[in-house]
Formats: sequence, C-alpha cells, structure tokens
Amino acid sequence: MDLGIIGTGRIAKRFVQECSHVPGADIKAVYNPHEGSAGRMIGDLGLDAEPLSDAGQLWELVDAVYIASPHETHHGYIMSAINAGKHVLCEKPLSLKESDAADAYDLAKEKQIVLMEGLKTAYCPGYKKLKEVAESGAIGELFYTEACFTKLEDPKKRELTDEKYGGSFTELGSYVMLPMADLFGTRPLHPDFDSICGENGLDLFTRVSVSYPEGLSTLTCGLGVKSEGRLLIGGSEGYIVAEAPWWKTRHFELHFEDPGKTVSYDEEFEGDGLRYEIREFLHRIGEDPYCFREEEKARSVFFAGMMERFLSTRNGG
Repeated sequence: MDLGIIGTGRIAKRFVQECSHVPGADIKAVYNPHEGSAGRMIGDLGLDAEPLSDAGQLWELVDAVYIASPHETHHGYIMSAINAGKHVLCEKPLSLKESDAADAYDLAKEKQIVLMEGLKTAYCPGYKKLKEVAESGAIGELFYTEACFTKLEDPKKRELTDEKYGGSFTELGSYVMLPMADLFGTRPLHPDFDSICGENGLDLFTRVSVSYPEGLSTLTCGLGVKSEGRLLIGGSEGYIVAEAPWWKTRHFELHFEDPGKTVSYDEEFEGDGLRYEIREFLHRIGEDPYCFREEEKARSVFFAGMMERFLSTRNGG
C-alpha cells in the first residue's frame, strides 16, 4: 500500500519508524505546506519518499494517507483525501466539531473509503483484552470508569502555546474517553468540565465528570500537572485496574472483596504501539466486501462533540 504522510511533527516521525514493522506499508510521499519541511524530515529519517508542499501532487502518488497535522486542519485534509479516493488514517482527535466528524464518516461511507481515527490504544492487544474481560461479567455489572493520562509537556511546544486549539483535553482527552465510550456508550447524560489553566488560558489539567443512566465516569488529563495515570473499572463484584501507562496496556489485574483473590493478565505491546493501528488500517483497506463500522463512527463523532463542547466552555462560547 502506497502511503502519504500529511504533517512532519513528532508523531509523524514515530509513524515512519512504526511502518517499518508493518509489511505492505510503503511510504511514498511526505507533505507539509511549509516549503522545505517535508524534505528535512525525509532527510533526517533516510526515507525514500517524495517531499511535497502541494497537496494536489500527493493524491497522484498514494493510495492512502496518514494525517498528523495540527488538530484544526484534520477535517479539511480528511475531506480532500476522501474526495480524491484515498483511504484515511487520521491522528486523534479526528475532528474538533461533532458535525465535521459526522460529515467525514458519511462521505467515507458513500465513497466506500476507509476512515479510521488513529487512537493506538484501541487497537493494541492489551487494551482489547481488558475490554473483553470487563464486558465478560468477570467483575459483575459495570458502574464506574476512571481514566487518567498526564505528561509534563515543554511549555514552549504547540500543545501549550496554541491558545485556540491547544491544551490538555484536546491533546489527551481522546485517550481517557476511550474506555468510558467503549463500556458505557456515546450518549452520556451530562459532562462537567473543570480545569486548571495557565496564564494564556490553556488548560494545564482538566477533570471531566460524566454521568450515564447506568454508571459514572471520571476523566483526568494534564500537560502541566502530574497525577497517577491509571485506568480503573468498577463493577458490582470487583474492579479492574491497569496502572500507568495504561494507554500502552501490558498488564492489568482483577481485584475482589477478598484481598487474597487477584487475577492478572499480561499482553504484548510492541514498539510505540502505532503499528497496531497501521496493521488494522491496511487490513481494512484489503477487506472484501467493504465494511463500514458504525460503532467507530459513533465513537469518533462523540469524541469530536466532547472536544467541541469543551472548547466552547473554555473559550467562553
């Protein structure tokens, strides 16, 4: 599969490295509208690919694209790629507006194009096993999820300087929403956002409290405040805990009322984890007949709606 990369930041470089572990992933072009940026990345990584600053040329060279550009540009690139007949793997968040995410998936379905949100945790073996165990009834009926992801980011980086689209929740919120959406669905009753913000108004730390008819969730993420990054799922008969970094799920445990009763699970997690989503992406492109996954559309549209709601609240909308 001939792939093109849109964007030349840190995650794009990791994508290149992870592609080397996925048979059939052949990077043919790198695009960045800023002249010279794509060429520098290709040179730094020793890639045999075309450096491009004209998006029109990209569609002529590739079958599919990986989008790793700034968040607010995702939608435009997604729609252009789908209209050009190219399959799309887009970094999280896929969109910052609910309607944009819905439109993108609707267009992909119409044109029979694979559109995937690149949230690596969702495709790694450990997280998939954790979800399977949680849904099996091993800890009884599920009532609570608690997910935390924090890292101390350089305050000079885009994540903490982009006053419109930066901050902790837009950067990390997709991860902490994943277990909640997978286990409780995409129709919460009411989410409440609370943030600690820096001088420029960007959230250094955000807590989201979410209620569902059947349960509760607490989500926390931070780029300027450090906390315990675990995932906890509470049930009527016990709980599941995956310690940090749970988003690279290797180990999790089931605990019960009897402290002597513990069940442990260990799964592989290779490299940076992007290879799992790349493998899944290529697999779906090769599927016959074409299969559209409504549950993933619902999840991505939900995530985009939460991003939109958060940004509206933060920016006084």
